[in-house]
Amino acid sequence: MAVKPFWITCAALLLAPVAQAAPYAQQTSFGVPVAAVQAAQAQTGVAGTWQALPALQSGRLESAPITVAPFNELIPSWNVLGAADAAFTLEIRVRRPTGQWTPYFNFGVWRAAGKRLSASGPQTADGMVNTDTLTLPYRSTAFQYRAAVAAGQQVTLLSFNTSDTALKLREQGRAGQLQTWNKTLTVPGLSQMIYPGGGEVWCSPTSVSMLLGFWGKPVRVPDAARATYDSAYDGFGNWPFNTAYAATQGMQAFVTRLGSLRDAEAFLQRGVPLALSVRFRPGELPGAPLSWSNGHLMVLIGFDAQGNPVVNDPAAKNDAGVRRTYPRAVFERLWLNHAGGMTYVITPRS
Repeated sequence: MAVKPFWITCAALLLAPVAQAAPYAQQTSFGVPVAAVQAAQAQTGVAGTWQALPALQSGRLESAPITVAPFNELIPSWNVLGAADAAFTLEIRVRRPTGQWTPYFNFGVWRAAGKRLSASGPQTADGMVNTDTLTLPYRSTAFQYRAAVAAGQQVTLLSFNTSDTALKLREQGRAGQLQTWNKTLTVPGLSQMIYPGGGEVWCSPTSVSMLLGFWGKPVRVPDAARATYDSAYDGFGNWPFNTAYAATQGMQAFVTRLGSLRDAEAFLQRGVPLALSVRFRPGELPGAPLSWSNGHLMVLIGFDAQGNPVVNDPAAKNDAGVRRTYPRAVFERLWLNHAGGMTYVITPRS
């Protein structure tokens, strides 16, 4: 048997843990990818795979079992066109560590127009759906979906983010991509606060409105809020409801999780601004128009010369004041620690 040189053996030992390390998150999508998005995903630490949607049979889409890296949270996304008042439902089941499958978890009822509501339930031994996120008390390595599609509806995208929340801070502090610094995208600045009697909780639809405006599909913030309202959650922050609404405006849109601002830079480099969610206590986010927030979305539009994120923060008092620059390390920590790097990716379908 040939003996490998000592330096090769040592290199293999050093590289082995890196090669075998499970990713923090994965994005498994069914549909036709936008080229810029697929290219950006390839430059991140979040594996992004694409395949064709299954054939529609008797009004149902159903997948084969999908094997992924270990996860304890799953966030779905869907893009559904046509029949605006018809209901679309999505269910997910996962494989337990024993190898058996759980019952299907329901993510509620979505409509482009009319009453839409999420489905939350109590924690069980199999897990629970909390508005937009399936949370498991164990780690699974496979899931399966099925969707009920009404007559007149067309599904163009189903996308699933799976993540191991114990790893959400693993990529924090990664060196940035200098070629993306000192550049910003011209995203219209919109304030949620100019709408009395409700606008103070419209950060998510306001962020979606800014992204739609960037892509030449301007919508009024109250219209976006009305189209994303979740009557069960009694709010506007249901993540897949927001991306599903963007899809009705001619976009391909999904919810993902990223592992670092370096990952976000991969999208900005390709001209794709992002909506990000942060949470902060009093004094944690210098220069923010809010003193604190349990969950606040804003639009990442670029980076300054030092690599600090430049954002459109809809909590500003007026449209002219939304543009802010936040300290990179602080912002990244608040983004990753709150929602695990939750991000809306919204681009034109073609």
